Amino acid sequence: MTKPLVLAIDGGNSKTDLALVHADGEVKALVRGPQSSPHHLGVDGSLAVLDDLLHQALTEAGLPNGKGPVAEVGELFLAGVDFPSEERAMRTAATGRRLARRISVGNDTFAVLRAGTDSGWGVAIVCGAGINCSAVSPDGRQARFPALGWITGDWGGGYDVGAEAVSAAARSEDGRGPKTTLEHAVPAYFGKETPTQLAEAFHHGEIGQRQVIELAPVVIAEAARDETAAGIVARLAEEVVTMIRVALERLGLTEAPVEVVLGGGVMQSGDHRLIGAVASGLQDVATKATVKVTSSQPVVGAALLGLDELNAGHAAQRRARQELASAFQAIESTGRRG
Repeated sequence: MTKPLVLAIDGGNSKTDLALVHADGEVKALVRGPQSSPHHLGVDGSLAVLDDLLHQALTEAGLPNGKGPVAEVGELFLAGVDFPSEERAMRTAATGRRLARRISVGNDTFAVLRAGTDSGWGVAIVCGAGINCSAVSPDGRQARFPALGWITGDWGGGYDVGAEAVSAAARSEDGRGPKTTLEHAVPAYFGKETPTQLAEAFHHGEIGQRQVIELAPVVIAEAARDETAAGIVARLAEEVVTMIRVALERLGLTEAPVEVVLGGGVMQSGDHRLIGAVASGLQDVATKATVKVTSSQPVVGAALLGLDELNAGHAAQRRARQELASAFQAIESTGRRG
C-alpha cells in the first residue's frame, strides 16, 4: 500500500455505509448496503455483509482485491455492540478477516460524536429507533450506556414515542385518558379510522408493531397543538437531558465548554420544540455546553477517527468530510445501494 487506507464502517439496524479513504482524505469509495448489526445477524452474519460491501467498494475504487488486509486502519461502528464483551468478540472475529491491519470496534454513537465535532470529544445522543448516549473527555475517558431498551431503564427514540402515542390514542377513545388529537392522527397514519381498528390490525399482525417507530413525526407535528403530544415530546427531551447530565457528571465535565451532538432521525427532524427543550434543559445542568444537530452521516465520524489514528492533519480531515458529503449526495439522489 503506497498510501495507507482507512476502512470506515457504520453498521446500523436498517443499513450499512462503508467507505475507503486514503490518508490524505481522498475518498476512494462509498457503498451502502443492508443492515449489519451483530445483534440481529450474529457476528458471522454481520461480517458476511461487511465482506460483500468491501468487495463492492474495492471494485468501485479500482483497488486490488487480494488476500491481505485491505486497509491499514479499520474503524467498525455497529449498532448492537453495547458491551465490552461484544466489542471484543467482534474485534477478534474481524481481525481474522482481510479488513485491516488494525481494527477498532465500537458503538455507533462514538462515530456520531466524531462526525459532529472537530475536537473529537463531547457528548453524542442518538435518537432514532431507540436512544443512546456516549461521551468522551479531552483526555480520552469515556462514558456510555448499554441502551438496550426497557431492560436497561431506557425510554426514548422513535419506538417509545410511537408506542406512547398509540396508547394515548386508545385511552382518549375509551375515556381512560384525556382527549387528544392523537386519537385521530395515529390511526389515520396507518389508514384506520379509530384506535380500536388500529389495535385490531396490530393484534392480527396486519401492521407490524415495529412500525410504531414511524409515528414519531406524527407526534412531533401534533405537539404544536395538542397537550398530550406535547407531553410526550417534553418527556423525550427530559430523557435526553438526563442522559447528557449523567454522562457529563461521570467525566467531570459539567463545567466544561462541551459540545453536545444530537443525531438520529428523530433529532434530525429539526423540530424546534424538541431541540429547544433539550437546549433549555441542558442549561440547568451544564451552563457552558452547546447543542447542535449534526447532519453528517456516522460513517464520516468513523473515517475521521481512522484518520486520527494515522495522524492525518486537518487538511485531510476537511477533504474527507467534503468528499464524503458529495458521495452521499450521489447515493441519495440516485437511490444507489452497495
